[in-house]
Parts: sequence; C-alpha cells; structure tokens
Amino acid sequence: MPVFLQNVLVILLAAYMAWDNGTGNQVTGNWPVIIGMLVGLIMGDVSVGLVIGGTLQLMSLGVAAIGGSSIPEYGVATIVGVFLAIRTGASTGTAIAVGLPVGMLTLQFDVIMKIINNFFAHWSQRLLHEKKFEKMDLVFYLTVFCWMLKYVIPITLVVLFGTPIVKAVLHIIPTWFTNGLTIAGGMLPVVGIGMLLRYMPVKKYLTYLILGFVAAAYVKIPVLGIALIGGAAAYAIYRHNAEKLTQQSVAATENDVQDDEGDDFDE
Repeated sequence: MPVFLQNVLVILLAAYMAWDNGTGNQVTGNWPVIIGMLVGLIMGDVSVGLVIGGTLQLMSLGVAAIGGSSIPEYGVATIVGVFLAIRTGASTGTAIAVGLPVGMLTLQFDVIMKIINNFFAHWSQRLLHEKKFEKMDLVFYLTVFCWMLKYVIPITLVVLFGTPIVKAVLHIIPTWFTNGLTIAGGMLPVVGIGMLLRYMPVKKYLTYLILGFVAAAYVKIPVLGIALIGGAAAYAIYRHNAEKLTQQSVAATENDVQDDEGDDFDE
C-alpha cells in the first residue's frame, strides 16, 4: 500500500474513533487491541499492531471516564505507537513510550472540547424546547465533529511530522535508554491488571484466579485457551446463579400461595 494512502487511512481511523464513540455505534469501542489490529492492517504488519494494542489494552483496564472525568486516550496512543513502530522500526517498548505521551496530550484536548461542546449542548436544548428536531440533530453532529478534532489533530501531527523526529531521536538516544523503555513497556501492563483486580470480586473467585495463573505460568496454556476456560467457568457460574434465583423465586411463590390458603381457611 502506498505511504500516502496509509497516512490518509490512519488519520481517517482516528476520525472514525470519535464517530464510533460519539454516535453510540461502538464497533471498535476505542479498545486499543482492536485499534492496534486495524492500524496493523493498514500499515501491513498485524502482529506488531496486536502486540502494542494488547499491551496498551492491559494498561487501560480499570480506567474509565466516570462522571465526565478526562482520561488518557489509549486508542490514540495505540495508533501512534503502532504507526511509529512499523514506519520507523522502533521496538515495542520504545513505540509505547512514545505513544503514551500523545495519549496523555489528549487530556488537554478533552477538556477544551468539552468546554466547546457545552455551548452546543445548550444550543441543542434550546432547539428541543422549540421543537426544531432536525436542527437539533445537526447540532449533535457538530459536537461529534468537534470531538473528532481531539483525535485527528495529534494523529495528523504525528503522521506528517512525527516519523522524521522519532528517527532522529532513535539515532541520538543511547541503547541503555531504549532498553530501559522496553523493560518499562513490559512492566506497565501490570499496573492495568492491578487496577482491574482491585475492582473485581477477587476474594469471591480466588480459586479461578489461581487456576488461571497456574495454567499460564506452569502448564503453558496459550492465552486463547485460558480465555476459553475462563468463558466456560463464567458460563457455569451464570447457570448456577440463574438456577439458584429460579429456585428462590419458586420457593417465594409457594410461600405466598400457602399464606393465601391459610388466610382463606381462617376466614
């Protein structure tokens, strides 16, 4: 694929991330592993896209924009990391270390865009009270367009100017520093897993956690196999809880019937 077409498609993917998130379609979900795969397809190296996307996916676990808070855009970091890794040949750790600051930069854009979209929200509210629904829809799409700028601006800058800068930096920085970035990039997913475990009912399902660790660390079962085992365990737990709720519902119904019969007999 020509380089120019790759650059255009990467920028369009960044724009689609905003459309996907803003309109509620949620095809990609802005998940780094999905975004990484798509960038890898565009750039011609899916394996690199999956490795970087999967690593950033682990880092993003447990991080959510609750209550309108702003969080780093790991999808943007994934695009930058995969693009630079394939285009410049940088290592996975270096690509992630370069992509993360760009994802952090979107925090500032996020605040700015929310301030701008606040104006559009009041405009839409006024149009709603006036029952001008078609104009209200157009204003909504304007908010999505503004939201796209948060993704498109940093990605465009990286696509147009980032590659030469990164190549120059890679030639200047010493090997020990890049090795340190690679090690740090491998350690960072642990933070995401730790945050996820903090919000999960680990004590309740500690047995399954230990089994999964043994299967991965000692039995050397691939991740897909562990995921299938986890899915089977989750389904078994779901069936058990569903049957338990059904039994409780039947028991409650029988008690109500007995109470009603008792009342009729007393009368």
